Amino acid sequence: MYFVGIDWSDLHHDVAVLDEKGHELKYFTIPHNRKGMELLKERLLSIDPEPENFACLLETKNGLLVQFLLEAGFPVYPLNPKIVDYRRKPSGAKSDPIDARLLANIGRSDLAQLKRLKPDAELIAELKMLTRDQDSLIQESTRLTNKLIACLKEYYPVALEFFSKPTLPVALEFFKLYPTPDLVREATVPEMAAFLKKHKHPRPNQTAISIWQKAHEPQLQASAPTVRAKGRLMLALVRQLEVVQEQIAAYDEEINRLFQQHSDSRIFASLPGAAGRLAPRLLAEWGDDRERYENAAVVQALAGTSPVLFQSGKYRFARQRRSCVKPFRRALHLFAFQSIRQVSWAREYYDTKRSQGKTHHEALRALANIWVRIIFAMWKNRTCYDEATFLAARARHLSRAA
Repeated sequence: MYFVGIDWSDLHHDVAVLDEKGHELKYFTIPHNRKGMELLKERLLSIDPEPENFACLLETKNGLLVQFLLEAGFPVYPLNPKIVDYRRKPSGAKSDPIDARLLANIGRSDLAQLKRLKPDAELIAELKMLTRDQDSLIQESTRLTNKLIACLKEYYPVALEFFSKPTLPVALEFFKLYPTPDLVREATVPEMAAFLKKHKHPRPNQTAISIWQKAHEPQLQASAPTVRAKGRLMLALVRQLEVVQEQIAAYDEEINRLFQQHSDSRIFASLPGAAGRLAPRLLAEWGDDRERYENAAVVQALAGTSPVLFQSGKYRFARQRRSCVKPFRRALHLFAFQSIRQVSWAREYYDTKRSQGKTHHEALRALANIWVRIIFAMWKNRTCYDEATFLAARARHLSRAA
């Protein structure tokens, strides 16, 4: 067995190869391009022609380098960077060659405890990337929304009262047509009502009267330079928001299309409160490899729902798990929040935790931890959610505990 430590970067990769006794057989650097990847493969196979005899250790499980190694048949073992940091010498010395050798040494000593990377199926991999990318777009939409609100407050605060949300499509179109307080005051009620009817507002006449009244109420006036400058910024933000919102909607269509194609979609779609965006995210993060998780506890640790015990002397408490898959934790956290609105036992459990002094997020994590066990059983057995089944199982558990 040979242990290949690869300290990767955007431009080049440092590679150290150790044998089972810890002797360094090769050390070299390759560029991050196709030629460099082929050189890596050639030099490794010059040691042993069988790719399965190598364990490649990196601080990432994504990227073109990992994809190349997997396609070439080399086993890949991704490591958490924190694990590597803990294994450094007390001096704290760090360099690319040192890191490459350290990765190889970790593989040599701890390979039995490491998890070999097994790629997701193509549909799951694409669904995971799409949902995570859409989350980034949603965060960008939130950022632009906050900037738009801050901009309007500086010169046009009454505009925030015209619609229930300033990011509604009709609101954005209205701001483009009436970008300043003077322009909206010059507009008549019939003109605004016609505009709202054109954009399919549910109550065009009442809303037009309300906007006209609010626009003509006494209000603070910004200076002319401020109105001109901030009006330009507002229009720029509105156009950016429109593009981002359009792409978010397009992502929804593609994510739903892929989700419906998967045989496990019915399992996750049956979860109360998961319809829409949460069910595809739960499927994408959970995966469909039934051999990946030994039990529900593995999923709880991976998703960060189970607490971590911290004990030192007489000091002992449980704290939030920090090392986990953050998108997975977020999806389960949001699902737990939705479930307390629709599932009576979930609401009762949440209320009990809150009455014990737990914060809102602590109570949701505890509830998500329960849901992981339920979903794991559903996923293993390929069955949909049935509240009666869960309640019967809980009653049996309580009777045995008593």
